[in-house]
Amino acid sequence: MAQTRLAPDRRVSAGWMSLLALAQMGVIMAMTVGNQILLPSHVARIDPQHKEASLAVVFAVAAVCTIVANPLFGALSDRTRARMGRRRPWIAGGALVCAASLVFLSRQDSLAGLVVGWAVAQLAFTAALATAIATVPDQVPISQRGKASALAGVGQLAGPLLGGVVVTVVATGSQAGFLAMAVLVLLLVLPFSLFTKEPASAPADLPPFGPRSLLRSFKVSPRRHPDFAWAWLSRFLITLTLAMAIGYLQYYLRDGVGYEALFPGSTVEQGVVVLVAVFTLSSVAPTLVAGWLSDRFGNRRTAVFVGGLTMAASGLVLTFLTSWPAAIAASVLLGAGYGMFAAVDQAMVTQLLPADADRGKDLGIVSLANSASSTFGPVIAAPLVTSAGGYPLMYAVAAAFAALGACLIWRIRSVR
Repeated sequence: MAQTRLAPDRRVSAGWMSLLALAQMGVIMAMTVGNQILLPSHVARIDPQHKEASLAVVFAVAAVCTIVANPLFGALSDRTRARMGRRRPWIAGGALVCAASLVFLSRQDSLAGLVVGWAVAQLAFTAALATAIATVPDQVPISQRGKASALAGVGQLAGPLLGGVVVTVVATGSQAGFLAMAVLVLLLVLPFSLFTKEPASAPADLPPFGPRSLLRSFKVSPRRHPDFAWAWLSRFLITLTLAMAIGYLQYYLRDGVGYEALFPGSTVEQGVVVLVAVFTLSSVAPTLVAGWLSDRFGNRRTAVFVGGLTMAASGLVLTFLTSWPAAIAASVLLGAGYGMFAAVDQAMVTQLLPADADRGKDLGIVSLANSASSTFGPVIAAPLVTSAGGYPLMYAVAAAFAALGACLIWRIRSVR
């Protein structure tokens, strides 16, 4: 593996960062709205008796596809030689396939159809998102990465709110919701791939493409790159908390809080949108401030640590209190904590990549932490929720994961 250490020195424009933020916003919007609202509602109608287990199957199969796709699409984009550049063809292709898979999902009435459709959607999401993220170390100087990651983080956090409002107010019902997400993905993601520029060829020092060389390139030694390994583990634990917190949010409001009984005439989906709005609004200021401060002072670890602990506090609230006000308070803490974490952790990771020539692949390996948490989150949460401990036990375990992930960030030495 080439060990080049190259960093861009030409500053990117606010317009470039804005288009990147919109692209990530579109992908995360469709993924999150599907996970939080459309799929849980659809699964509850198809299999109301076993909705928790059935939803876990849909999530787990899709997450396994994502685990494979993250480093694969990153490595393929590293080696892509096209007039559009290395990353933009994959971003555009991912958006188109994503839209097509969402249209397919809008027509499904079986659990098997949802499993297949969401798995393909996750592959497309990953192709677009992984390659979009790789453009940051490709083109953004280190001194701007906190700001770029923060702006992208705001887009990622605002996307679920926009999508949630659309599918609960404008395009209600699963079919209309999936179709609306397909249109929004194209509108938000394609402009970045069509109206920005990047180098047209892959670095010359990469090994030629082939199954064996590709598989060998996925190996990253924790001994040679311990900071990279600690960053991966920390991200896995902190995002595991998020996956557990939001994966069963709709069922928590229905079965734990009794949302529809508390607010007659309202639906539990509307309750989810309210919490997403609280989460998003609580995250904007911490995200932007943390990103700016991390660039200003060059200190990334503190913001990641504080963000992880704040997320742990949100889990503790729901460990001891099961009520609508507690859910609001937990959403405030979760939004603020995840905003700080997401803005700065992504910027920090771009400074820990083992080899600049393999940026896309290495960032794909980092993204495996998110995919693995999406896989194991429902698997861990389902037996906890259905046990005697119920939702309080599940949120206590989620809080412990976030606290541990936050503490592990101090094992990183090469970044302040």
